[in-house]
Amino acid sequence: MNTNTAQAKAGERQATGSELVALAPARKRNQGTDYLPALFETMSVNLSATERRVATLATRRTVKKAWQAAWLVRAIECIDLTTLAGDDTPGKVERLCAKARNPLRADLVKALGLEDYRLATGAVCVYPMMVATAVRALEGSGVPVASVATGFPAGLTPMKDRLAEIRYAVGQGADEIDIVISRRHVLTGNWTALYDEVREMREACGEAHMKAILATGELKTLSNVYKASMVSMMAGADFVKTSTGMEAVNATLPVSLTMVRSVRDYLDVTGQVCGFKPAGGIRTTKDAISWLILMKEELGPDWLKPDLFRFGASALLGDIERQIEHNLTGRYSSADRHGMA
Repeated sequence: MNTNTAQAKAGERQATGSELVALAPARKRNQGTDYLPALFETMSVNLSATERRVATLATRRTVKKAWQAAWLVRAIECIDLTTLAGDDTPGKVERLCAKARNPLRADLVKALGLEDYRLATGAVCVYPMMVATAVRALEGSGVPVASVATGFPAGLTPMKDRLAEIRYAVGQGADEIDIVISRRHVLTGNWTALYDEVREMREACGEAHMKAILATGELKTLSNVYKASMVSMMAGADFVKTSTGMEAVNATLPVSLTMVRSVRDYLDVTGQVCGFKPAGGIRTTKDAISWLILMKEELGPDWLKPDLFRFGASALLGDIERQIEHNLTGRYSSADRHGMA
């Protein structure tokens, strides 16, 4: 084993408390609960205290050299590599899937000593019309296909159409469905309507795991973010997700802290586990490390694995590759050496 390999493995043990695993063990899904307003209705989140807490994440600890490389390998495994554009084509999706199968250049994989390790992204996320293409392109890779649905990104289509879109994506082979909630239910405090809506969507997903996108940038307050997270989990969401990536404000650390603490509170009360996915605006290695530190400090090492934590990002992967190359060579390469396809 070369020095870089030994350091990377040692760094991974310090970073997560366990060796890297290619496929996380299956967990029991969140089954949800009855509608229990006592779990959230009196909650009030202090914005100033939340901002003070997240301000310490990047200053209280740093992750450098081989330890950083190990954390970044884990970050790659938690990326939902995403294309949600009007000019998506089968060829574009196929190239993205090829990148998901092999997210790091072969020379970097070799330098890290990971030739025998199955390194891939957490999932590929596309529109429903591109699900079948992604399923074919990822066959045999073990990489799940995620699809947005329910009138993404606004969620302002009739409920029957939103449910039909879920069923269409599942029928095309989607393993995961990213649904969008009706923000109006949060803004008007109609929590029973939100619960009923998400519950119905969960039933339409069947065996596909469901991520509930809250569009937190449009929910106005952190208290609303907490309550929407808790109601979505009670209704059976397998993940709560910050944003569609298309709002004016997307994933932020204060919002993320609020959501992961709702996940922790839900676990404490119900014994059921829910995952978390920040999405939108996460583009740099520094961003990735900050969110990984948040997850480790607030929820522990189990939430540093793709079955419970995902980044909704694509640009992030290129910056991670660039930083890993710097860790190995001491030099930064140009961004065009780390293309998405």
